[in-house]
Amino acid sequence: MRRVPAYGLLFILFVLMECSKDKPDPGDLTSFVYHPQPFEVVAPATFPQMEIPADNPMTVEGIDLGRRLFFDPILSADSTMSCSSCHLPNASFTDDLSVSPGIDGINGRRSAMSLLNVGYYTRGLFWDGRAGSLEEQALFPVEDEIELHNSWSKVVEDLKKHPDYPRLFREAFGIAHVDEISKELAAKAIAQFERTLVSTGKAKYDRVQRQETFFTDEELNGYIMFFDLGSGFPDAECAHCHNAPLFTTNEYINNGIEDIQDLNAFPDPGRGAITAKFIDNGRFRVPTLRNLAYTAPYMHDGRFKNLDEVLDHYLSGGHNQLNKDALIYPLKLTAEQKSDLKAFILTLTDPDFLTIPAYQSPFN
Repeated sequence: MRRVPAYGLLFILFVLMECSKDKPDPGDLTSFVYHPQPFEVVAPATFPQMEIPADNPMTVEGIDLGRRLFFDPILSADSTMSCSSCHLPNASFTDDLSVSPGIDGINGRRSAMSLLNVGYYTRGLFWDGRAGSLEEQALFPVEDEIELHNSWSKVVEDLKKHPDYPRLFREAFGIAHVDEISKELAAKAIAQFERTLVSTGKAKYDRVQRQETFFTDEELNGYIMFFDLGSGFPDAECAHCHNAPLFTTNEYINNGIEDIQDLNAFPDPGRGAITAKFIDNGRFRVPTLRNLAYTAPYMHDGRFKNLDEVLDHYLSGGHNQLNKDALIYPLKLTAEQKSDLKAFILTLTDPDFLTIPAYQSPFN
């Protein structure tokens, strides 16, 4: 057998080393431009300033990535469902169901809450407030065994291998390598997109406030009762929990929908399961009344099919428990006054919100 001279082996090793140096790193993303464009949320003039986290500023690129992730079934274990499966744009980002099924066909126990103006929720997310921010909230559904039933480690690996997502993460967050893609960055992007879901200001209520139009007599009567403005009408006790301009106070209350006496007997303890405080059992987040026309059925478990059933519940005063809100008691409204109150609530309807192109799936 012919021996290769030592200098020959050194030459071969040198060539191999040089070749390995020239081979590009497939995970390197620095060839893609990182030049994020700041984005300012546009809201009606009466709305408060939205709180944007310092570590997740709004950018066009971040919102674009978040929108894609929101509508992409890549987040679910079997690629059949996405965030948008339970939060449909044409239903004001609910799903028109009492409770929502996950990828295994198993129903959850709560109704999908509207994401309209969710960027203004400053006292926790979900019906029970278990997430402190939109960034934290976005992490939950992926690993929920009833919802998307996946793992973030698998989602991240799928995103790394995707033909488009590595570039989009680079453009949104300036990462230099595909291995920097993480669940935290994905959640930040989804949160950015969700903060853009703001009322248009074109609901009749908003136009009346700008003196562009006027309430009908029925709507005006309902407006007076809703905000307890006197003029010989009873107080409908609505604005305490559904105050303008967001028509939610971001609080958690027990509104007396369960016929029980023991606070430990709630079928769903709600806020109490998070705080571990006995007095919080049966309390749930106060939802917005904006776009209520598109978000039936109502309550955390979707028990009321329509707005008339909701109003009937509040007119009755509900069931009494130790921690039921004191402002929920039998109201002496006539059938006509109930109709007027409903007419006013429907002036919060914002159909333009449902069809904004930036809120639709980018995959259609």
